[in-house]
Amino acid sequence: MSVVIFLLQFIVAIIMLPLHILNFLGIWDSFTKKYFPYFLSKFSETYNKLMDKEKRNLFSNISDFSRPSKELRLLEIGCGTGANFKFYPRGSKVTCLDINPNFQKFLSKSQAENDHLTYERFVVASADNMTSVSDGSMDAVVCTLLACSVPNIPAILKEIQRVLRPGGVFYFIEHVADTDESSWICFFQKVLNPSWKIIFDGCSIRKTTWKDLENAKFSKLNLRHINAPTSMKLINPHIIGYAVK
Repeated sequence: MSVVIFLLQFIVAIIMLPLHILNFLGIWDSFTKKYFPYFLSKFSETYNKLMDKEKRNLFSNISDFSRPSKELRLLEIGCGTGANFKFYPRGSKVTCLDINPNFQKFLSKSQAENDHLTYERFVVASADNMTSVSDGSMDAVVCTLLACSVPNIPAILKEIQRVLRPGGVFYFIEHVADTDESSWICFFQKVLNPSWKIIFDGCSIRKTTWKDLENAKFSKLNLRHINAPTSMKLINPHIIGYAVK
């Protein structure tokens, strides 16, 4: 089977050769950094409608992690277009972080639509190196659909634990590799992943993020595998849940 997958990967790479060349020259990367936010803004709108129930259930207990003053300081990593803002409790003080500054204008629109929140600042930084965010300064950290595009998930989880106060919470929703090795989804994930990563700005459809979360030193981990109801079948295997520092 591995030989078949390798051959099919090679065929797909040949078909996508012009794109691979543009990526090698750095042209495609510059293009995606600029225009990927436009794609994501449309995708997020549809994704939110399909995942509305799951997201509402996930964030239903977030107020439990507020400070005694009822203030909730929240950091969203890889905030993108601000698709999660509407699920946060009124009065939350939100810091947005993304490595791509081109998302900022989409954030402005989401912020205007969600004026029940207070927006502290927009930080341009990598999730594995959030030096401008102080130790133990956050009650909650949220990260959705980001782990697929980062090379070092354990480093990000270490940073999340650093910025969370003791007893703080980390919420996550991520698409992951299909755990059923005999499924067609798993097969096509393996075949298409090398080219998929180039097309979708580093996104991998073969991440085993649940293993990184299980190995991280959280005091509590609530994690579920679900099949998300999206039309892009290759990203339907998901994990969703929260972890307490």
